[in-house]
Amino acid sequence: MEKALLDGVRRFNRTVTQRVGALNDAYLSRSRPLGQARVLWEIGGGGGGGAAGCEVRALRSLLDLDSGYLSRLLRALETDGLVTVTTDAADARVRTARLTDAGRAEVAYLNQASDDLAAEILAPLNTKQRERLVAAMADVERLLTASQVEIAVTDPRLPAARHCLTTYFDELAERFDDGFDPALGISASDAELTMPAGLLLVATLHGDPVGCGALKFSPADRGAAHIKRMWVDQDVRGLGLGRRLLAELEAQAASHGATVVRLDTNKALAEAIGMYRAAGYREVDAFNDEKYAHHWFEKVL
Repeated sequence: MEKALLDGVRRFNRTVTQRVGALNDAYLSRSRPLGQARVLWEIGGGGGGGAAGCEVRALRSLLDLDSGYLSRLLRALETDGLVTVTTDAADARVRTARLTDAGRAEVAYLNQASDDLAAEILAPLNTKQRERLVAAMADVERLLTASQVEIAVTDPRLPAARHCLTTYFDELAERFDDGFDPALGISASDAELTMPAGLLLVATLHGDPVGCGALKFSPADRGAAHIKRMWVDQDVRGLGLGRRLLAELEAQAASHGATVVRLDTNKALAEAIGMYRAAGYREVDAFNDEKYAHHWFEKVL
């Protein structure tokens, strides 16, 4: 990684943490640090004061916190009478944190104080500068979100994989002119997406599955791999995850001896077709009898 890039990130981090007051023991003039304030806000449904609360393990995944550190934060908030943590009667492993009345009042205060801080940051700037800053913040937020996505080879039988595949099939059924039934297309079964026959990549964000892509290796041509099941959740589209999954599939194919990757796709998936072309795939004659395909592509690795 280039030193100039690393220096730029570190400089940005220093400026932001100082400007938003993250260095202070008392965040937003309250007698608690930023970590406690953020946990309170998330338990309250993102500041909305949700009565349902939040499961502790979901909170840990969302905030990427060590379990011991999160436990200490919750104990401090319980001691202050702002939070209660209860154990599920049917499953002792499930613990849920909820705001008390005092906790909801504290979140309301923090929301107002956060609005005041945002106004304080924007106030010295002119209108054009404010618009530039907020637009830049949105861009940084998208890129930071993209950097938090993790991609890993996953057993297609696991819940995260099943979620991706089921959601993918449902979306195709809505977008294709004649609907979609995976049983009518060329197969990509669990066994075919497990080594040595193939593999499935699942992308996760804060532990939640948000995308997938698969490879099938060709028994008849050991130099070829076929890309299947490319899907990205609508909530994270625009982050470059599709291209990242595609590049990782190509790398996996090459590492397993493939010299060419092939795929077929439906005319309704215009965004995917554009992505394949931009990534160096060339359209070729049909190489299979896929019922739902209108375009066939390949790329030499």
